[in-house]
Amino acid sequence: MRIRIVDAFTDRPFAGNPAGVLLLDSFPDDAWLQNVAVEVNHAETAFTHPLPAGGEADWALRWFTPTTEVALCGHATLAAAHVLHTTGAHRGPVRFTTRSGILVATPGDDGSITLDFPTAPLTPVAAPNGVAEALGAEPLATFDTGPNTGDLLIEVTDERTVLGLAPDHKALARYSKRGIITTARAEDPSRGYDFVSRCFFPNVGIDEDPVTGSAHTALAPFWSERLGRTTLTGLQASPRSGLVRTELRGERTLLTGHAVTVVDGELLA
Repeated sequence: MRIRIVDAFTDRPFAGNPAGVLLLDSFPDDAWLQNVAVEVNHAETAFTHPLPAGGEADWALRWFTPTTEVALCGHATLAAAHVLHTTGAHRGPVRFTTRSGILVATPGDDGSITLDFPTAPLTPVAAPNGVAEALGAEPLATFDTGPNTGDLLIEVTDERTVLGLAPDHKALARYSKRGIITTARAEDPSRGYDFVSRCFFPNVGIDEDPVTGSAHTALAPFWSERLGRTTLTGLQASPRSGLVRTELRGERTLLTGHAVTVVDGELLA
């Protein structure tokens, strides 16, 4: 069985967010899927299989972290679409059926892929007691991102604060279902991005996620309202780093990025 490792939201190897991708005939039992995700040991592993022609979707798609299945994942969807397109398994836009509904991935002429995802419904909430100490920074604004991700979005003072965060991951785990998205306005937009973020997801086994597509379904409406533009670029400033282009379209958010395959091997188990 072929297994691939794809770096998503980057156009070069060893950057962006790596994801495992397996093209299957059908989904085996959940224990096998979880065991493969543990073995791959990246933030997510994507499992996808083709569906009968003529339906509302072309492929079924599921995502597993090393500890659990998740309801929405951007970078592993991008990685799966990249594998489908580069191997010829699917041509043109691909419709995935997922736990978060139908998600569409459309290839661009420049080699990028655009994901059509549901926009996160942001709800202002009071900063929980103790979250500033766990994060290591004082929140300026705090939002719940809704049921698909269950994150807490926290705006902090500036880009330097985001870059310098060294949170207590164990302590952060008590403040959200999945984790914490931290963000600030870009210090210098001439560098090619409008806002910066980092994401910490200890509740699903990921202390810091390198580049999180699903988080940008919340970051896009947050920054579009503040900056007065529907099309933006976000830098997720993890040690691997990556860029996500966002376009807010009401209840849907478009996420665009590149991907590159770095491992193409055989799974023997």
